[in-house]
Amino acid sequence: METKDKNYIKALRFNWLTKYYDQIVSLTTRESFFKKKLIKQSVLSDGDIVLDIGSGTGTLAILIKKDNPETQVFGVDGDENILSIARKKAKDKEVQITFKRGLSFDLPFSENHFDCCFSSLFFHHLSDENKLKSFQEIHRVLKNDGKLHVADWGKPSNFLMRLLFFPIQVLDGFKTTSSNVQGILPLLMEQSGFIEVKIEKEISTMFGTMTLYSASKKG
Repeated sequence: METKDKNYIKALRFNWLTKYYDQIVSLTTRESFFKKKLIKQSVLSDGDIVLDIGSGTGTLAILIKKDNPETQVFGVDGDENILSIARKKAKDKEVQITFKRGLSFDLPFSENHFDCCFSSLFFHHLSDENKLKSFQEIHRVLKNDGKLHVADWGKPSNFLMRLLFFPIQVLDGFKTTSSNVQGILPLLMEQSGFIEVKIEKEISTMFGTMTLYSASKKG
C-alpha cells in the first residue's frame, strides 16, 4: 500500500531511483564513515530496544545489529518497496531485524518502548511541520532517559559546503531542506521536549555538511 501523504518524499524522491539508492548514497555521502560514527556515539547496551526511523534499505539498522548483536532492532519506513529491499538485505546478512511500514509522524509503536532511536538522511525529506511532529513522536516512543541520534544534512560549515548542497535541494526540494541549511533541527528537538541536544560532529562530503546530533528524553 502506497502512502498518500503529500508531504512524504521517498528516498531519492523518485521510484525509479530506489534500486540505485545504496550505490548513490555510498558514493556521495561518506556513508560508512558517518554511520559508524553515529553508532559509536550512541554507546548501546546489551538488551537495548532500538528503532531506526526512515530506515530506507536497512543499511544503518543492519550495521547497528551487527555491531550490537544483543540489541533488538526495528526499522520503520513509509515505502513498502524500499522495505522489501531492507528485508532481503537483512536476510542475506543473516541478522534479525523487524521492519515495519509506518510514517515518522505517526509511529506504529506504543509509548516508552525504545531505549534508543536513530535516523540517518531522513529528516531533510520532511516539511518543517512533519519534522516537529516526528520529533514529538520519537519523544513519545522513547523510554525515560532514552536517546536520539540523528545524522542528516546540517548548516554548511563553509561556503563550499553550501554550494555543494544545492543539488540535494534541487532533488529533494527547497521547502523541506531549507531548515536543515538553517541549522534548526536542534531547535525542533528542544521544542519536542528533548534535552541535552548536541551537535556531535560535522563531516564534509561532496554534497555538503553531514551533521551528527544527539539528544535525550528526560528521565
